[in-house]
Amino acid sequence: PTRPPRRAAGTMTGTTNAEAAYCEEGGYCNYGWNEVLTHMSPYGWGYYGIGLGLGCSVVGAAWGIWLTGSALTGAAVKAPRIRSKNLISVIFCEATAIYGVILAIILLTKVQTKDLADTLPADWENDQFYFAGYAVFSSGLSVGLTNLASGISVGIAGSSCALADAQDPSLFVKILIVEIFASALSIFGIIVGIIQSNNADFPTE
Repeated sequence: PTRPPRRAAGTMTGTTNAEAAYCEEGGYCNYGWNEVLTHMSPYGWGYYGIGLGLGCSVVGAAWGIWLTGSALTGAAVKAPRIRSKNLISVIFCEATAIYGVILAIILLTKVQTKDLADTLPADWENDQFYFAGYAVFSSGLSVGLTNLASGISVGIAGSSCALADAQDPSLFVKILIVEIFASALSIFGIIVGIIQSNNADFPTE
C-alpha cells in the first residue's frame, strides 16, 4: 500500500529527536489511524476476524440461552408440561455458537503461516497477502455479527414461546415458526462468510 505523506520533524509532538529523524527517513511512525490500519500484519487481520467470529457467536448463543432459559424455568413452575418441548429453543440458541466454531475451523485452515525473514523477497505477492488477511477478517466479522443478532432474536422469541405455551398450548407451534426464521439468520451469515473467504489464500512461497 502507498505510504501516507510524512510530517516534518518539527510538527510532530511528543517525539524525541531520534524518533523524528526516523520518521524523516521514511520509517512508519503510526501517527495516524490510516497508517496503523493499513500496515497491520495480514496474519493479524486474519486472526482478529477468527476471534471476532467465534467470540460474537458464543456471546449471541449465551445471550439467547440466558433469555429463553430464564423464562422457561420461571414458566415451568406454574406449567411443568412445557419443560421438555421448549428445550428446542435452547438448542436453536446453541446452534449459533456451533456455526461460529465451524467457521473458525474453516478460517484457521486458510491462515497458513511460514517462517518470514526480516525482509520479504522481492517477488512476494503483497496483493494476495493483504487480500487474504482482509477476506478472513471480513468473513469472521460477518458471521460473528449475524450470529450475535440471531442468538438474541432466538432467545427473545424462545422466551415468548415458553410464556405463551404456558398459557395456551396451541400457540407453541405458531411461535416456533418465528424461532426458525430467527435461527435462519445465522445460516445466511455463515453462507456469505464462506463465500467471502473462498479465495483467501495466503502466499506460502
